[in-house]
Amino acid sequence: MEAAPWEQTLSGDSAIDANPMTLQDSERQGILEQLKLLEGRLARIETYLGITPVSEQASQIAPSHADAVEAEEKLELQLGQNWFARVGIVILALGVVFLLTFPYQHLPPALPSLVGYVLVGGIIALSRSLSRSYQLISRYLLGGGLLLLYFTTLRLSYFSPEPAISNSAVVVALLLLAVAVNLVVAAQRQSQYLAAMGLALGYFTTLAGGEAYLVFAVVVGMSVVAVYFQLRYQWNMIPAIGILLAFCTHFVWAMSNPLFGNQILLVSSPEANLLFILIYAVIFSTGYVLRGTDGEEQPLEILSAFANGVGSYGLLLVLTLLSFTANIVAWHLLASLVYLALAVAFWIRRESRYATSIYAMLGYTALSVAIIAQFKMPDSFVWLCWQSIIVVSTAVWFRSRFIVVGNFVVFIIVFVAYLFSAGTVGAVSASFGVVALLSARILNWKKGRLELKTEMMRNAYLATALFIIPYALYHTVPSGFVSLSWLCVAAAYYLFSRVLHNRKYRWMALLTTALTVLYVFFVDLVGVNPTFRIISFLVLGTALLVISMVYSRKRGRSRE
Repeated sequence: MEAAPWEQTLSGDSAIDANPMTLQDSERQGILEQLKLLEGRLARIETYLGITPVSEQASQIAPSHADAVEAEEKLELQLGQNWFARVGIVILALGVVFLLTFPYQHLPPALPSLVGYVLVGGIIALSRSLSRSYQLISRYLLGGGLLLLYFTTLRLSYFSPEPAISNSAVVVALLLLAVAVNLVVAAQRQSQYLAAMGLALGYFTTLAGGEAYLVFAVVVGMSVVAVYFQLRYQWNMIPAIGILLAFCTHFVWAMSNPLFGNQILLVSSPEANLLFILIYAVIFSTGYVLRGTDGEEQPLEILSAFANGVGSYGLLLVLTLLSFTANIVAWHLLASLVYLALAVAFWIRRESRYATSIYAMLGYTALSVAIIAQFKMPDSFVWLCWQSIIVVSTAVWFRSRFIVVGNFVVFIIVFVAYLFSAGTVGAVSASFGVVALLSARILNWKKGRLELKTEMMRNAYLATALFIIPYALYHTVPSGFVSLSWLCVAAAYYLFSRVLHNRKYRWMALLTTALTVLYVFFVDLVGVNPTFRIISFLVLGTALLVISMVYSRKRGRSRE
């Protein structure tokens, strides 16, 4: 059907109205395409000339500038908020301390301490009021207030020509009460810094008392508290600080407490102070042993074990050598048992390599000192030689290659020292060779436990025995029987190789036999009685023929 006239008119008008819109869209599209072409050409030009786009430059410059501003603001905040607060509290506390310790001449002795207690109360009240708005300053004020509490109490007996309290036991009790308040607050706030400060004040308090057993008891108590903080809050720095303070405190006491005006003089009683030194070492070790197996040893833990072991034994060694020599053997035997027990505990509980080695080496050292003190020279060297068996056996159990190597070095040094000090080499010197053979056998028995990649240490012990035993026989057996004794040793080596199925002993048998041949031709041939010379040649010739027949038979079997 044809459209009505009025419909044709309407459709024609709408077509006319649509044409302008179509023309506008096409123009806009063309302009956008031209802009894209221009942008592409500019990008290619910038790439060719190596020019960074402005947008990228802004994105690169803006962040670096922002970072610099942020770092500057952070440093300013750190300096202004943290460090100024710390330094300010320290200066304020020192000012109050100087105020309290000033020797007032015309005032009642207790008045400065009363003023100090009022100041302490005000500082703690101010700390509580600022706990919400200024937490950092509040914490520093609390620490300063607790420190002033201690010095205010100390002022009751010191820093004045007429002390308010002259009874030292009462003063020590009050100081320990102030320390207890400090430690309780440290536990409530879980502040490691307050705990360290409280422990330092506690150890210092022991020196104010002066009584020996009071000093030991307080040091033991402070050490137990340090271990408690370590186990309860995982504060690993606290026992390290406690170790340093405990042994320094005991050393200062042993020097007659010169910090409080006494003359430096090594104490001579009570001798039981040596026992407390070992008790300190056991207490600090207990904290690490009870932690259980929680991964590899940390550097701080290794350092603490070294400081605990060396500090305790070094102090005990100095005191026993200089002041308590009567029972030096008993004390060092006890120390050896304690340190070896600690090494075993660390190994069983934690399989610790470093702490175990440290305490084990200290135990061996204490045992060596006891042996040297008990036996005269050169007999002590022989006992030190047999001690090597204990060292090697425990080293294998601890899987410590360091102890094995160190023990071999010490073994050689002891043998050389014995040769120079003995003058005449006796039959007992052959024990060095026997010990070397036993040590090599122990290493071979448990070489897999030590994870040794080579057999260098075992070969070193065998080589030592190969030299020492003939040397000892040369000096102890009559000259006519030296070659015969060496042949007996070679036969023993060959027997060992058969029983133990170890070819190294066959090589030792061959080398000892070769050494015997050289001795017979260069010594027995001219310097021995003809009767012994005949016997030596006959026995040696027969032995060589027998050895040759054995090896010929073995070679025939191998060919078959």
